[in-house]
Amino acid sequence: MAAIHHITNQTIHPIVLSICRAISRAGGRALMVGGGVRDRLMGVTSKDYDLEVYYLQPDALESLLRQFGPVNTVGARFTVYKLRLQGDQEESLEIDISLPRRESKVGRGHRGFAVTGDPFMSFEEAARRRDFTINAIMYDPLKEEIIDPFHGVQDIERGIIRAVDPRTFGEDSLRVLRAMQFAARFEFRIESNTEELCRSIDLTDLPRERVWGEFEKLFLLARRPSIGLQAALDLLIIDKLLPDLKPMVGCPQDPEWHPEGDVWVHTLMAVDRAVELTEGLPKEKKLTVILAVLLHDIAKPQTTRFERGHLRSPGHEEAAREPTLRVLNALNVHTINGYDVRGQVVALVTNHLKPSQFYGDRHRITDGAFRRLARKCDLELLYLVAKADALARGPASESAAQEWFIQRARALAVEHAPPKPILMGRHLIPLGVPPGPRMGQILKAVYEMQLDGKITTLEEAIRAAQELMRKEAEREAQNGHDEEAPKK
Repeated sequence: MAAIHHITNQTIHPIVLSICRAISRAGGRALMVGGGVRDRLMGVTSKDYDLEVYYLQPDALESLLRQFGPVNTVGARFTVYKLRLQGDQEESLEIDISLPRRESKVGRGHRGFAVTGDPFMSFEEAARRRDFTINAIMYDPLKEEIIDPFHGVQDIERGIIRAVDPRTFGEDSLRVLRAMQFAARFEFRIESNTEELCRSIDLTDLPRERVWGEFEKLFLLARRPSIGLQAALDLLIIDKLLPDLKPMVGCPQDPEWHPEGDVWVHTLMAVDRAVELTEGLPKEKKLTVILAVLLHDIAKPQTTRFERGHLRSPGHEEAAREPTLRVLNALNVHTINGYDVRGQVVALVTNHLKPSQFYGDRHRITDGAFRRLARKCDLELLYLVAKADALARGPASESAAQEWFIQRARALAVEHAPPKPILMGRHLIPLGVPPGPRMGQILKAVYEMQLDGKITTLEEAIRAAQELMRKEAEREAQNGHDEEAPKK
């Protein structure tokens, strides 16, 4: 049972209260709606301000709002007024203000609605268009009154995700994915009738970027994304949108190495560990690790076989490349904040066993092996992926291999990138090597020596290049001599 917190005006920004008072003086009534009300009732700090204004016509409302600052109007068929204001201490404040509205389904897709505003609509009718009861609660800041026509407060207390109106719920297919991520974020149970509704809804009309938007919230906002991923399975989201994940369900693993259960169970546990391990990372790197962990064993179903008394999945890491790309395509994942999430995820998935393999052969693994691996992926992120994997094995969980791996990578200063080449093209030009394929070949050969630790200074790099050029000249001279020799 979740505790309900009393909303007080101390939790509401003074500018928002000022707008509500101005609307009241003009004969209107402003109610806070949506996630901001829900979060405050759950004791969650929120800067989310959505106001629904009753009893004022659009022109009067817009004129009033312009007294507080620049108003950005959004929406061709129904206007939402957006106020972006500077609050105390340079704090940016965003407020969305709209009229109550009704929506009629007129076309395919989650945007296929005709929307009309009606400032004299009843509270119940206005709330009826909301997706879930926990999002259909209203709050009057001036009267400090909760308006809850669909018993959303009770559902928060019971920890339940329940559709507001079963008759219209399926008109917006995105709601199925919202049920998934809400279940995880709040650790609530999806009510059985709502589950059935979700399973019956076609999801093929959803743009990939909207699908990713809900999964991104799941991964970034939930303490245990596993709850949402299991909901995605139960609601048929995976069957309909991410079918490459489905074969992991029920795929057996050797109980000696994976006493926790099948590949799906292991993956859900590993994703939760990934969330813990990536706390504090930038958004793009956090998502990279979580996606790589989600996909690291995606090819086990196609590679698992019984041999030498054990279940094994040889080559599953490399076989994961194609299904990983298919999932990333379905989620429309490419770059985030300029970071190549897609490329890193593929590299992390296909190399996720390297930390344990290096550890198993640690007496022979060279520094060069670490430097070359750093050319493929970020070793700090690889460590996190491998550690999440290692700590999701029930009683067999341990991470000695991963800790050894990252300590050695950090000692070599290659945890985020390989060493920068010491020898550059500008160093070869004075030696008579013009830009072109030959220069590239020399630079590559010298860099390989650098990766092996045979070269540590520019002077050594230049001498190595000169030696390569000398040998090259000798070979050319020998080849020329062989061509000029008389044939017998």
